[in-house]
Amino acid sequence: MSSNALYTDLSCYYDLMCCDIDYQQQSKGIDRLAQLFGNGGNQHLDLACGTGPHVRHFIDLGYLSGGLDINQPMLDIARRRCPEAHFSLQDMAAFCLEQSVDLITCFLYSIHYSAGIQALEACIASAHRALNAGGLFCFNSVDKHKINNKASVRHSAEFEDSRFVFESGWHYCGEGEQQSLNLSIAKTRDQVTEQWQDTHAMVATGFSELQALLAPYFEVQIFEHDYQRIVPWGAELGGERSGNALFVCTKI
Repeated sequence: MSSNALYTDLSCYYDLMCCDIDYQQQSKGIDRLAQLFGNGGNQHLDLACGTGPHVRHFIDLGYLSGGLDINQPMLDIARRRCPEAHFSLQDMAAFCLEQSVDLITCFLYSIHYSAGIQALEACIASAHRALNAGGLFCFNSVDKHKINNKASVRHSAEFEDSRFVFESGWHYCGEGEQQSLNLSIAKTRDQVTEQWQDTHAMVATGFSELQALLAPYFEVQIFEHDYQRIVPWGAELGGERSGNALFVCTKI
């Protein structure tokens, strides 16, 4: 089953799949970074916004917020969650806005949904064009050189008399510009289990390579993947640099 088909079929379960994510904390963390490194504006766009939970929190923080995604069922849910926001069906690799914004976010490693390095660079260029002077582009990323193919994240949840088990993990073969996110969803009801498995092809990049792609467009700050504290990447763990980071990019 393709990734689009999976997400279309299970769009009503997307929030359940992400129920362990603290959207509010993530949104507040990026808001703090925007106050430090941004232009002070309140126009916000969330790339790959899904069902709109981050948009909801940015609106509550005082932003004029909106989002885009390639999945219409997700956007339908987002519009119900945030009726005051503007959402559009667009590919983040080549999007355009009628009005420029001050802050662009891309959460949950969705920057990797670009089909390849060329599409990733197109996404970066689109974000640069869409930002006002001094605007900020914030996203999280995983370094392909640090991926542990044996590691995975697993959690369960109850919904409508069913028990769901979600498991996901990164995989990188060790060369090339493609990695994958392997996803498994099991639904058990009345002792009957249905299971979906899918592999999402995603762009693979090292952080030095990503910095080089960003450099013509942005002044780049890299922080540890921590939405509660602002910690420069590599400042902890005895200077050893982790494989997950927040990229905070100011338009130049």
